Amino acid sequence: MAIERNQRLLLGVALFGLFSTNFNVSVLAIVVPRLVVDFDSQPSTVSWLVVGPTLAYAVLGPTAGKLGDLFGRRRVYLIGLAGCGVFAGLTAIAPTALSAILFRTISAVFGQSTSPTGMAIISEVFPREARVKALGYWGLVMAGGPVLGMVVGGPVIDQFGWRWLFVAQVPLTALAMILAARTLPVTRRRTGVRFDVPGTALLAGSAFSLLFAINRGPLWGWSHPIVVTLLAAGPLAAVGFVLVERRATNPLLPLRYFRMREFTIPIATQGLCQIAYQGGYVLIPLLLSQLYGYSATHISLLTIGRPVMWGLAGPLAAWLVVRAGSRRVVVAGVVLNVIACLALTLIGATTAEVAIVLLLGFAGLGVGIIVPPLMAMLTTAVGPEDLGVATATSQMMVMIGSAAGVQLMQTVQVSRLEADGLAGSYHTAFVVGAVVSALAVVWAARIVVPARGRVVQAV
Repeated sequence: MAIERNQRLLLGVALFGLFSTNFNVSVLAIVVPRLVVDFDSQPSTVSWLVVGPTLAYAVLGPTAGKLGDLFGRRRVYLIGLAGCGVFAGLTAIAPTALSAILFRTISAVFGQSTSPTGMAIISEVFPREARVKALGYWGLVMAGGPVLGMVVGGPVIDQFGWRWLFVAQVPLTALAMILAARTLPVTRRRTGVRFDVPGTALLAGSAFSLLFAINRGPLWGWSHPIVVTLLAAGPLAAVGFVLVERRATNPLLPLRYFRMREFTIPIATQGLCQIAYQGGYVLIPLLLSQLYGYSATHISLLTIGRPVMWGLAGPLAAWLVVRAGSRRVVVAGVVLNVIACLALTLIGATTAEVAIVLLLGFAGLGVGIIVPPLMAMLTTAVGPEDLGVATATSQMMVMIGSAAGVQLMQTVQVSRLEADGLAGSYHTAFVVGAVVSALAVVWAARIVVPARGRVVQAV
C-alpha cells in the first residue's frame, strides 16, 4: 500500500506540473484581438503567439525528450518548469508584440518539455498493468487544464488584462518545481553516450519544413517558391535523418523501433486521428459564427464539451481496456472519431444546440479513449533509456497531423464555397477529413492483443 501511495503522490505532483505549464494554452486565442490593439500590430503577426509555441515544440520536442533520457528526466523536468516560469514572467511585461511572441514561445518550449519527461517518469514508476490508468489521468489534465484555463482565464482577461495570465503562471510553476524537486525520483545521467546532433538537426529541419509550409501555404499560396521549397525539403531531410541514424553510434531514435507495431501503431493512429479531430475543431467555430452569427463566448460554451469529454475519457480508457482489450478500445475510438466528423455534416441552420454539443462531445470521447492505451503500448515497445524521445516523437506526429488536418479541411472548405454554398462547403470538408482519418482504422486493427487485453510486442 505504501508503494501505491507513493505512486499516487508522484502522479499528482507530475500532473500539477503539467497543469502549471498548459492551463493557458487554449485561452491565448482570446488574447489575440487584444494584443492587436495593445501593440498596434497586425493579426497575422500577433497570431504567432499561438502558432509559434506549437511549431517550436513540434520541432524541438524530440530533442527535449532525448535530453531527459541522456541527462536525467527529473533534471530536465525541473529545468523545464523553471524556464517556463521565468519566460512567462517576461511575457507578462513584454513591451512589444515581437518580444511577447518570443518570450511566450520560449516559455512554452520549456513548459512542454515537461510532457515527455514527465510521461517517461510515470511509465518507469508504474508497472505495465497500471500504466494505462496513470496515462489516462495524464490525458485528463492534458485536456482538462486548458478547459479550466478558458473558464477562469476569460473573466481574468476581462477584469485585469491578458498579462495576468502569465503573472499567475509564475507562482504556479514555482510551486510545481518545489513539489517536483521533493517528490520525483532521481534518474541517473547516462555516461559514454553522445547527443546525436546531426540526427536532431535533420529531424527538426524535416518537422519545421513541413509544418511551416502547411502553415504558410494558405496565406502565401501553395505555389510560392518558399512553400514549394519547404515541402520538398521536409521529405529530403527525413531521408537524410534515416541515413544518418543508420550510421550513428548513439542515434536520436533507434530505427529498429519503426519495425515494431507497438511503436508505429500509436504514432500513425494518433497522427491520422488528429486530421479529423483538430480539423473539425477549428472549422466548427467558423461555421457556427458564419451560419448562426454566434458570439465568441457562445461558441466557446458549445465547443468546450469536446476537450472536456477527451479529458473524462482518459480514466475511462483503463476500465474499458481491462474489459474489452486494447485493440477493441482503440478501434472503437477511431471509428467514433470518424463518425463524429461525418455527423458534423448534419449541422444546419435549424440544428439544435444540444445536438451540436453532443456531436462534438462524441469526437472528444473517441480520441480520449485511444490515447492512454496507445501511449502505454508505445512505452512498452521502447527501452527505458528511450522513453522520453519516444513519447516526444509521438507528440510531434500528433502536431503534424493536427496542422495537416486544419489546412486540408480549410482548403477544401474554401475551394467548395462557391459550388456547395456556405454550409455545404463545410460539410464537404468534414467528409474529406473523416475519410483521411479513417485510415487510422487500418493501423488500429493491427494491434496484437493476447489474453486479458494486454498488448504484446510484435516485431
